[in-house]
Amino acid sequence: MPENEDGWIAPQAWVIDFLKFLEIEKGYSDKTIRNYRQALSSFSFHSKASSWKGLKSTDFRQYLYELSVKQNLGPSTVRLRFSALRSFYKYLVKRHYVEASPLNDITLPANKKRLPRFFNEEQVERFFSAPLELMETARKSKKRKRGRKMAEWQYLRDLAILEILYSTGIRIHELIQINDLDIDLNQGVVRVLGKGKKERLVVLGDLAVDAYQNYRSQLEESYEAAFVNCKGLRLSVRSVQLRFKVYLAHAGLDTRLSPHKLRHTFATHMLDHGADLRNVQEMLGHANLSTTQIYAQVTTDRLRRTYDIAHPAA
Repeated sequence: MPENEDGWIAPQAWVIDFLKFLEIEKGYSDKTIRNYRQALSSFSFHSKASSWKGLKSTDFRQYLYELSVKQNLGPSTVRLRFSALRSFYKYLVKRHYVEASPLNDITLPANKKRLPRFFNEEQVERFFSAPLELMETARKSKKRKRGRKMAEWQYLRDLAILEILYSTGIRIHELIQINDLDIDLNQGVVRVLGKGKKERLVVLGDLAVDAYQNYRSQLEESYEAAFVNCKGLRLSVRSVQLRFKVYLAHAGLDTRLSPHKLRHTFATHMLDHGADLRNVQEMLGHANLSTTQIYAQVTTDRLRRTYDIAHPAA
């Protein structure tokens, strides 16, 4: 993959303008823009073409063959690469740099439908007991373990993180961006900055409100960031992921699960208990209802299995 302008298809200025468009006008995150840049760079390296303007559909079919057959990449990865390319050519057409997109008649491999994994309600209760149980164990332990010993407020912080992730269904990247002023404990809501820098309000349950209050009351100073580390700095995604695994292990759950599973769990449990699909879509910050409908499928499949087991006429 090229690391400088020598590896790009000309004119490189089109790529630079497109990435600026994504950042300024679309408000895409740094991570998304980096993924788009890498996708365009990867195609540039593969095609050896001299100009974006002269590319034909056959060039992209060859690239599709390269990714799917020679590199044996999965459908989701291939579709992400081509999504960036299609967006780029849509931009070029809109700016009248090219007359039409050469990707219009490219058929991509279908994604394999995988239902999201989630925690059942008993697992949630067991999982969320872990921070306080480990805090109590550390309090009673007289032996000093190697490494930095966690303060009690850090265990309370971790419980607040788990409660808020489950209570709201927000993404982990959204969670770490929250500031203390974004949380209205009286109203029980939190302002979240989602994908495309779109703001939305999500509701906090009573347990999440109580957990956050308990955590912040133990801090010796007032910090701008809602969740901080031992140095008072905003907590990182990696830190949350590592603590997540500690509590999974303590609860006897699969340590390969990520914090994103609490987002799946939130959506599934909301629908299980009668929430409207469009309301769940709004709370999750999904642009399309079809993205949310996969959770309805999880609920329907589970109800069907229960019916088949329990009903005498099934």
